[in-house]
Amino acid sequence: MVSVEAGKALKVITGSPRFEASGEESTVAHAAAELSGVFSPLVPEPAGDTGDVCRIFTPVGTPFYELRVTWRLFYRAAAAGDKPPSGFTRLRIGEWAAAAPDEAYVQFACRSQKLPGSAQSPGRIEMNVERMRVLKEPEGDVEALKNAYATVTHSVSLAMAKELGCEGDAGLEAHPALDPA
Repeated sequence: MVSVEAGKALKVITGSPRFEASGEESTVAHAAAELSGVFSPLVPEPAGDTGDVCRIFTPVGTPFYELRVTWRLFYRAAAAGDKPPSGFTRLRIGEWAAAAPDEAYVQFACRSQKLPGSAQSPGRIEMNVERMRVLKEPEGDVEALKNAYATVTHSVSLAMAKELGCEGDAGLEAHPALDPA
């Protein structure tokens, strides 16, 4: 599901190079099928157009860590002047991206035969990776954590774009651009 870079980034985030197996339906392929099933360019506002891709857990017997990977449909393009939430750094990935030491998201536009009507009005998709059950501020190198979350989110975004068959991989590069926008 994730690139080699993202695998290394997961180790930065969790401290573990290994993870528990996810459920059989916890795949980008399953999430892409679910997303394409609810996509409609005729709906002016999203209504329940969100879903899980997977959860990532550290192995039993190691410090508990849970990451949640989700997707969400958008029906308007992000504006260049949109500011990221407090604590997030805006990045040059996709149409719009931002990362924090415990979460990141990437928005991209997809034109694909798997998204009916997207040739006229592209599907705008946000991929999100966030740490669950956070009770305290992230510890360690904050910039390294931001970059790690951005790398994992970029990887699942690119995997989703490829799975959906987005034209030109939805403009996502092979490697994440981690410099602030």
